[in-house]
Amino acid sequence: MRLSKNFTLQEFTKSQTALRRGIDNTPNDEHLEAAKVLFEKVVQPIRDHFGRPAVINSGYRGPKLNEAVGGSKTSQHCKGQAVDIEIPGVANYDIAKYIEDNLDFDQVILEFYTPGIPDSGWVHVSYNNKGDQRKKVLTAMKENGKTVYKLGLIA
Repeated sequence: MRLSKNFTLQEFTKSQTALRRGIDNTPNDEHLEAAKVLFEKVVQPIRDHFGRPAVINSGYRGPKLNEAVGGSKTSQHCKGQAVDIEIPGVANYDIAKYIEDNLDFDQVILEFYTPGIPDSGWVHVSYNNKGDQRKKVLTAMKENGKTVYKLGLIA
């Protein structure tokens, strides 16, 4: 099943942890509908703008998978509303900046990016198909061994 022109449901639900542990990571109808909107409004436009394939590092996580990976119980990944992506050959900062400046989104997080290393980290982006978009822009980084989230894109 296609979520958009260039993306399949299989890419969005694939998980090494789910495969290893035999976890069914099939979204329900509500989460599948959210995923279709996420790909229509955000993920496919990113792919179209950069003209290169995007790699999904983390997509949909059903409850059992989310628990297995230690994810937040309120994660938008569990609702089909979020994806972590990279585009080989494009700096993750540039992807996050494009999203911030050009797309409607709920949250974009530049995660664990190291300035000077374009392919470091990844970009988390979400779209809330149930309401208004917060347009929240954050950078996740480690400080004293703990993950902290700072407002804005920091490179």
